[in-house]
Amino acid sequence: MASRIPAAWRIGAGKSTNTGGLTFNKSTLALARWTRPSPISVGRRAGSALLSTSSSPSASLRSTTAAWPPKLRLRSSGTVPLVRSLSQRQQHQQRRSFARTTPRHGSDDSHHCPPHENPSILYKMLEAAATSFASILVLGAGFSIAAYVYHKSYKHIVLQKMSNAFEPGDPVLDLAAIGKNIPLSKTAAATHWIARPEQDIVDDIVAGKEIGHYHLFIGEKGTGKSSMLLEAMRKIDGDGVAMFEAHADLEIFRIRLGKALDYEFHEDYIGSYFSERGPRDTTALLDIERALNKLEKVALKRRAKIGRPLVVIINQMHLIRDDEDGKDLIELLQQRAEQWAASNLVTMVFNSDDYWVYERLKQLATRMEVLSITDLPKNLATAALKNYRHRYFGEDLSDKTLEQIYDRVGGRLNFLNRVAKSNDMLATCDEIKEVEKTWFLNQCWILGEEMDDDVMDQQKWAAAAVVLATALVDKEAMMEATGSSTYDPVVGHILPSYALHEAQQIMTRSDFVRALDRLNLFSITKDAQVRASSVPMHLAFREIVAQPGFREHLQATIDRIAAIESLGRTRELVAKDLVLGGHYEIRRSEKGKGVDVKLVMPEPEEEKDD
Repeated sequence: MASRIPAAWRIGAGKSTNTGGLTFNKSTLALARWTRPSPISVGRRAGSALLSTSSSPSASLRSTTAAWPPKLRLRSSGTVPLVRSLSQRQQHQQRRSFARTTPRHGSDDSHHCPPHENPSILYKMLEAAATSFASILVLGAGFSIAAYVYHKSYKHIVLQKMSNAFEPGDPVLDLAAIGKNIPLSKTAAATHWIARPEQDIVDDIVAGKEIGHYHLFIGEKGTGKSSMLLEAMRKIDGDGVAMFEAHADLEIFRIRLGKALDYEFHEDYIGSYFSERGPRDTTALLDIERALNKLEKVALKRRAKIGRPLVVIINQMHLIRDDEDGKDLIELLQQRAEQWAASNLVTMVFNSDDYWVYERLKQLATRMEVLSITDLPKNLATAALKNYRHRYFGEDLSDKTLEQIYDRVGGRLNFLNRVAKSNDMLATCDEIKEVEKTWFLNQCWILGEEMDDDVMDQQKWAAAAVVLATALVDKEAMMEATGSSTYDPVVGHILPSYALHEAQQIMTRSDFVRALDRLNLFSITKDAQVRASSVPMHLAFREIVAQPGFREHLQATIDRIAAIESLGRTRELVAKDLVLGGHYEIRRSEKGKGVDVKLVMPEPEEEKDD
């Protein structure tokens, strides 16, 4: 009977405690309450007596329990009283579970798992499979929930960062102030010292008051387009405005757009480490599309909160290449600009120096407004120059000096800025004119009659530019001869110009004039008028055309180009080894394409009889 009692329930003999004739092990004393209440019969275990009783077990048990502690005294039924400690209750639950899972010998469930037989292999396999499936299910559910929470949190943080990019304060304003070594609050007074008449329009556009359109600022380099935009941003502290510079490389354009919008293009997304193809394995154009999608979500929330659209300014759009990639980028930006202008979400502002950007946008434009930025008129330019010299140099310029300065550099802001800060203003004006003249001659000078045929392609382009410059000078002389004014006392210089199609006819080429516009040799206005890029450049044209023997040199170059082209179109036939009176017959082919060459030999004479 003792051998069938589980080992954990047996009362050992080692380190026992003798209490009133009963011997208990200290570690198993608490298990005495599991003893069955029917007659107590304790056997012997492997030669060691576990419990000794008198001839009358019941009497002996009753007599010995009186000496036990109150908590361990046996009740009248012969059982050990329950122990109410927490550890004993936990042991009780464990042994109940063990009793349910391990059938006792002689019970009804003994035939399912015999006490001396191991579980079958199939049982073990099912148990291991169930354990593995449960573990995988728990791990998978945990990872899925964590990934979902991270993904949602990441998208929320992306939108929050982009929204913060349109809060007051813009890095472009800080860089503009640092670059000029002046405080931000003094930027307008120290640098934007000329108030252009278009400034009020630009202020309304940047402040979000002008809605329903997107805008293109077009004008020559140095007319003050970027300065007006920065001044308008300074007045509102960049609230709701983002500005960045365009670039020819789409990857750099993508990075600059992300910097302006505070968007990382999923480069910091951890989920890409666990996928074969991450969200960054794509082209720059698709990344730009993703950034604009995020911007649209931010604009929707901001319009509901503030009630005015965001403003995104892309400066120097002419730097984008005029190729297939550049056309795709401009088309993408214009589609967004049209859509956002219709819904009053975002106002896009494009700033360009070259005319070809206007031509590209004109094809699909329905809501585009074009603002042409030209040189300042004479009255504003001279007044601003006089105030600047008086304010920062303490010098009062005479009207004659102001007239001389304007006659030499016109109303171009970057030229006036250089002259106003110079000690010798008239010498600076002459230097500006020489720089413009040198630039034109380095790009477009003609080589004359002695030029080599290898440079014919470049000389065709240079000769076309010189022909157009000569035509502009001749038109100015014709305007003066006919009484047309080329100089107005209030407006200033009225530069001669040709319509774009007329300029192409004069140059005999339709593709050269846009390349000359990119080099700032000529300028194409919003009204498609071609003229010199600036007043100093037109003065340089005068000096070049007035050189002795210039027109003969130009004509010799044109004749040499025509001769080289004629040689390229000429085919030479050399007939040799004509013997026995043979000759060639050359005639046009019957199909009208090419010629037929035929060798004709004379018929042999008959031999005379002797």
